[in-house]
Amino acid sequence: MLIRNAYIENQTQLSDIQITDGKFAAIGPGLTPQPGEQVLDLGGKLVLPPFIESHVHLDTCLTAGEPVWNQSGTLFEGIACWSQRKEQLSREDVRRRVLQAVRMQAAHGIQYVRTHVDVTDPKLTALEAMLELREELKDVMTLQIVAFPQEGILSYPGGQELLEQAVKLGADAVGAIPHYEFTREYSVESLNYAMALAEKYDKLVDVHCDEIDDEASRGLETLAARAYEMGLKDRVTASHTTAMHSYNNAYVLRLMRLLQLSEINFVSNPLVNTHLQGRADTYPKRRGVTRVKELLQAGINVSFGHDDIFDPWYPMGTGSLRDVVFLGLHVCQMMGYEDIQNAYRLISVNAARTLHLGESYGIRVGNPASFLVLDGKDYYQVLNENAPVLYSYREGRLLAQSLPGSRQVFF
Repeated sequence: MLIRNAYIENQTQLSDIQITDGKFAAIGPGLTPQPGEQVLDLGGKLVLPPFIESHVHLDTCLTAGEPVWNQSGTLFEGIACWSQRKEQLSREDVRRRVLQAVRMQAAHGIQYVRTHVDVTDPKLTALEAMLELREELKDVMTLQIVAFPQEGILSYPGGQELLEQAVKLGADAVGAIPHYEFTREYSVESLNYAMALAEKYDKLVDVHCDEIDDEASRGLETLAARAYEMGLKDRVTASHTTAMHSYNNAYVLRLMRLLQLSEINFVSNPLVNTHLQGRADTYPKRRGVTRVKELLQAGINVSFGHDDIFDPWYPMGTGSLRDVVFLGLHVCQMMGYEDIQNAYRLISVNAARTLHLGESYGIRVGNPASFLVLDGKDYYQVLNENAPVLYSYREGRLLAQSLPGSRQVFF
């Protein structure tokens, strides 16, 4: 297959892309089609590497209002609502909802997903269903599973044993939720336990870290220190870190040195955290999103995630990462031209580092021919106009396709 006249990752010169046996065979201007080769002329459309969802909860998706709605809009009422819904879980229930959500994501150009799966469930129902789906969907969607102790490791009966059991069953990463543990001592101990477990079983780490407005929540410093001391470094991810929004600047100045030394990744979830955070504030109300701009300026890897899709924590969502980027740039005040133009990296290149996808990800000769075609010439235009993903190819095979909408104005 020969793709003609593409703007690859905002380049200003048109290029052609030749695909052979599911791999990028050649990239450059003026490539010659082989006899009988299919040719697709993009006429100056944008080509990007596949989008990556670096933080979502597929096991909870599409459950908003079941059995009750989160009326306060707080994180903690969301956990309480999910605790009730969790009692109704079955493998069939999880499979049905996850398959629907994954198809929604695929339509928006997502080909890689890191999903957190609640393992504070003695039956581990959702985890077992997700492990099955990871294998079933591997040719169309790469699922990376985090064993996530939603109700705590030390604060939930048998939490430590359940987390280790989840890892033994095949979870890709170890999670934790230090700000939800009963005490500061439990918080620290839970992180020590999660990190030791990851080291023991050679797993990645992704912690729901300080997802709270309390500036005294300091799980991040513990996580970063352990990552640095244990040499796990960029195998570790700190998700949310919304308390960092409320840290005083003198403390952040000191913390940044440790974060740089640790080399850990960050995932911010602007849609959900602007909804959940600041709930105890009158006015002024905090935005509650972590310091994305400052982290990026410090050379620290940050990606964006959707987090929740129509569930107890977020009553909306289509799975589109465009919505996440669009709001995130506004909330983080990253509206300069280069910020907007390069924002696709927050859901592609940066996220690939978080998921440890390695050198096989990206539009390079020899790599699997996985890529997106978007209806615009660069990401600035695509984001501003909410342009669709026209084609999503995975290893040279068409995975999803959209037709551009037609609008008419009669004046």
